[in-house]
Parts: sequence; C-alpha cells; structure tokens
Amino acid sequence: MLLLANLLAFKIAWVLSVVGAATQMPWLGPIAVLVALALHLRAARKPFEEVLLVLSCALIGASFDSFLVVAGWVSYKAGIFSDYLAPYWIITMWMLFATTLNVSMRWLRGKTMLAVLIGFIGGPASYLGGQAIGSVILIDEIAALIALAIGWAVIMPLLMRLSQSLDGMPGPRRAGVAENSR
Repeated sequence: MLLLANLLAFKIAWVLSVVGAATQMPWLGPIAVLVALALHLRAARKPFEEVLLVLSCALIGASFDSFLVVAGWVSYKAGIFSDYLAPYWIITMWMLFATTLNVSMRWLRGKTMLAVLIGFIGGPASYLGGQAIGSVILIDEIAALIALAIGWAVIMPLLMRLSQSLDGMPGPRRAGVAENSR
C-alpha cells in the first residue's frame, strides 16, 4: 500500500508542479509537494533521516538546475527568483523525487549501472515532458539534453547511495539485508 501511495503522490504532485508552472501558477506544485511530503513523513519509521534525504536532494537539484540555467541551456516560465537560480517549484520537485528513493525506487539499490542508465534516459525525458507541457524551455536543446543525460547519469546512482544511508522508511534498510538482522 505504501508503494502505491508513494507512486500516486509523486505522479499527482509532478503533474501539478509542471502544469502549475506552465499556467503561471508556480505555487501549485509546491503545495502539492508539501502534501506529498507530509504523507511521506507520516509513514516514515525515522522521519529525521527522510528529512535529511529530502533536503540533500533539494540542494543537489537546486545546484544542478541552477547550473543549467546559468549555462543558458534551460529556462523556466514561472517561479523565478533570480536569473542565476532554478525556480522554487523545480527545487520542490527534487524534494518530491526524494520521497521515491526509499519507497518506489528502493528496488534500484545496488544496481549502479542500471541507475546510471535510468538517469541518462529518464532525466532528459522528464524535462522533455516539462517542455511539452510548457513549463520548461530547453534553449539549446541538444546541449541541454546532453547535459541533462550526463548530469542525471551521475546524480541518480549518487542519490540511490545517499538513500541507503538516509533511509527512514519501513522495510529493509540495505539491499538484501533484512531489517530484523540489524
């Protein structure tokens, strides 16, 4: 049930984030993310560890997306604080993504090459989806897609490793290790 709730909360908040930004309502996504985070932390066995993971993902994501903005490869239509920073709604999407790492993405632990591949393909695909909806603009599309593929290929296994250290959710804490053996 936790897996299904996690997937559903992620999908709903993702759509509301992207559609909200595309329709000049960038606050819509962060509100949805806040609800998803509250539900996630309520289900957590160790909420503090999950909060640390969420904040770590926010910092990593804000840095990466801000780099893409400064490089001139990506721009956003709404929620912009500065010409040098990613908008607040994309940072909250990174926080939302963090909620999947110890639940619906747990199966990816210990599968580094698969995490690289998923990041390489899934990262750019997500931004292309955002562009199709109208919330993201890939200014130099080829350069942006290359940077997104490389960035996500590095970030995805890093986040999976980080999630093993900061796992506050019910279930096995480490790939292949039962909780009661700790």
